[in-house]
Amino acid sequence: MKVLRTIPEVREFREGQGKVGFVPTMGAFHDGHLDLMRAAKDSCGRCIVSLFVNPLQFGPHEDLSKYPRQEERDFEMASSVGVDAIFAPNVDSLYGNNQTLVSVGGPSENFEGSRRPGHFQGVATVVLKLFNIVQPTEAWFGLKDLQQCAVLNRMCLDLNLNLQLRFLETRRDERGLARSSRNAYLTEVQREKACELHRTLNSLSQATSDSSLKDLRRMITSASNHLAIHEFEVEYLDLVDPVTFESPEGSLQGCHWIVATKFHGVRLIDNVAVGHSRLLAQ
Repeated sequence: MKVLRTIPEVREFREGQGKVGFVPTMGAFHDGHLDLMRAAKDSCGRCIVSLFVNPLQFGPHEDLSKYPRQEERDFEMASSVGVDAIFAPNVDSLYGNNQTLVSVGGPSENFEGSRRPGHFQGVATVVLKLFNIVQPTEAWFGLKDLQQCAVLNRMCLDLNLNLQLRFLETRRDERGLARSSRNAYLTEVQREKACELHRTLNSLSQATSDSSLKDLRRMITSASNHLAIHEFEVEYLDLVDPVTFESPEGSLQGCHWIVATKFHGVRLIDNVAVGHSRLLAQ
C-alpha cells in the first residue's frame, strides 16, 4: 500500500488505473470503515482512501484538536483489507490559500445543518476537492451519517459529477451500537447502556409500518421521554425522507428515523430505515 502526501502524487498514482473506488475518511478507523474499503475494492478492483481531519467542518465550539488521530494504526488496518493507496495530506497541501466554499441547499438546511452552522459547507468543500483530485469511479459512504449522504447525493446531482455514490448500511457492534470514532470516549458500561438508542429506533421503525403521519408527534414524544429516562439528552428525533431530509409525504416506507443525543457528554447520532431506504433505492 502506498502512502501519498501531495496532490501530484495522487494524480500520478491514479493515472492509468482504470476503475477506482474511493473512501473519504477522517481516520480513527473501525469496522465500518473497513467494510467500505472492502466494498470499494471488490467493486472496482482498486481502492484509494483519504485520511484527513478536515478543519472546515468543525464549528467554533467543537474541539478539532481532540479528534482521535492514530495514523500508523490506520495505515495498518487499511493495508490489511487490500487498500492500494492512502492519501494523507496536511492542511496546507490540501487547502493552501483556498478561497472557495461549496454550499449545498435542500438537505443541508435542517437538523445537523442548523445545529452545526458551516458543517456541511465544510464537508461538501473537502469532498468535492477530493473527488477532483482522486477522480474516482465510485465513492463509498456509510449510512450512519445519513444527512451527510443526502447532502453529497444532492451535490453530485446538481453539479453533474461523473462518479457513482455508493452507500453501505451502518456497521454495528454485537449489541447494536453504531460504530463510531466517538465511541472511544465512552466506558464499556456506558457503551452497553448506549445501545438503548438503537433499540428505541428499531421499535419506532417497527411501529411506523402500521402508523400514519398524525401518529408521529405522539411517537416522537413518547420515544424522547423514554430516552431521557435512560440518560440521553435528545437534541432531535424525527422521521424524514432520506433524500430531501424533509418530513415525509404519503407513504412512510423508505423513510428514516433519525436521532442526535448527548450521552455522558458524548454526541451520538443514529438512524434506522422503515423498510428499504429510499436513498438506497435511487
